[in-house]
Amino acid sequence: MGLTPDQVAETVGVDRKTVERWITKGRNPYPKYRYAVAAMVRESESYLWPDAVPTERKTAVAESELVQMYPHRNSVPVDLWNRLIRDASATIEILVHAGLFLIERPTFIKHLIKKAENGTNVRLLFGDPDSDEVELRSEEEQLGEGTLGSRIRNALAFYRPTRGVTGIELRLHTATLYNSIFRFDDEMIVNTHIYGFQGAYAPALHLRQLSAGGLFEIYSESFEAVWGQSKPADLWG
Repeated sequence: MGLTPDQVAETVGVDRKTVERWITKGRNPYPKYRYAVAAMVRESESYLWPDAVPTERKTAVAESELVQMYPHRNSVPVDLWNRLIRDASATIEILVHAGLFLIERPTFIKHLIKKAENGTNVRLLFGDPDSDEVELRSEEEQLGEGTLGSRIRNALAFYRPTRGVTGIELRLHTATLYNSIFRFDDEMIVNTHIYGFQGAYAPALHLRQLSAGGLFEIYSESFEAVWGQSKPADLWG
């Protein structure tokens, strides 16, 4: 994050040498300092200090990270989607194949652009409509040949106004998608995928990020892994 030991020490309220020992000697800070540092760098305690949080506590915190489980994605209340989209100010990350239900909101694209202009980091990942992986998923969901690829192209057409907007990145992936991920700051909707069913009919998890938790972090790392092997989308292609 570009922070110096002096900056961390001043913010957390410890001596500079204490911060240096955390880094160079592998010392685990006391819980209150772990929480403060994790908040500064927007990572979980369990990610920064894997051995510092007892297994029992990790399990308990993970359970607390699960706010609600919905039997189907289309059971997620519209008010919840609206609040997540409206209140996100730092991070919006979306990993889908097509995600057509998002653009059913007439102002969704405008909101993304406005948020990016106000400093929100927006990263969008869609399935590569020309890939074998997308064609296989189309068959597995019993959509028919080429259907999912067509849906992705249709969705991408709606995102053309985001082209060139600073703060918005849109990429294509060829990953085997086990979950669709919708992150809005410290909250997330995870839509699980089930063989033979479309995403709208598969369960969805509403998660919130907690400092010592690992559940939210796992899905964040999954997003990063797909992002790392994706390619920029040609919105005019």
